[in-house]
Amino acid sequence: MNYCRPSPVAATLLVLAKAPIPGLAKTRLTPPLSPRDAARVAAASLLDTLESMSRSPVAHHIVALTGELSDAECGDEVASALSDFEVIPQRGASFGERLANAHADAARYGMPVLQIGMDTPQIGPEVLTWAARELVLREDALLGPADDGGWWALGLPMPQPARTLVEVPMSTDRTGELTRDAMLRCDLRVRSLPRYNDVDTFADAVAVAAESDGRFARLVQQLHRSVLASR
Repeated sequence: MNYCRPSPVAATLLVLAKAPIPGLAKTRLTPPLSPRDAARVAAASLLDTLESMSRSPVAHHIVALTGELSDAECGDEVASALSDFEVIPQRGASFGERLANAHADAARYGMPVLQIGMDTPQIGPEVLTWAARELVLREDALLGPADDGGWWALGLPMPQPARTLVEVPMSTDRTGELTRDAMLRCDLRVRSLPRYNDVDTFADAVAVAAESDGRFARLVQQLHRSVLASR
């Protein structure tokens, strides 16, 4: 008997990623972590995110990357994982510019783009696939709020509204609110995705590790035990 594999969701899944380089990646985890351990946490978070993406049946998977993997913790492992993705360079001076340009680059396939970060390793492929389907079916903007006032996901049916991100202050407790306002000014309806905690501080990392079971969770739980033992 022949079984037909379901067609992939007609969307592009995009992640903005930074090479996990000690002293540059996850610097708010130090202290209590060393720069090297903070970069290891960043690498684990990225690898879990890439695994969830690879298991999401969407048409295209793109990683917009900045930084040299040759200088990164777990650089060979990250490079191996990235071999299954289309990798493009991040372009722009500010984070808002890099976001806008990544959306423009990812829109080359003429499909809606669901963009995520590398700081929510607890989000599995089921959530990503569901969000991509919602983006295709509804043709509204999707915004995934984060507990710190930012957002973990932005889904756009077309790339033009992403240009407004250049004017949105990033990494503030109003980033999510201001991003929503920017999308509304583009005459898009904005629908909310589930709220998640992203990893900025070590307390965030411990909380996220408690609700996940991948590389990130195992590493953070190990590091947390070491931190507690050293006090």
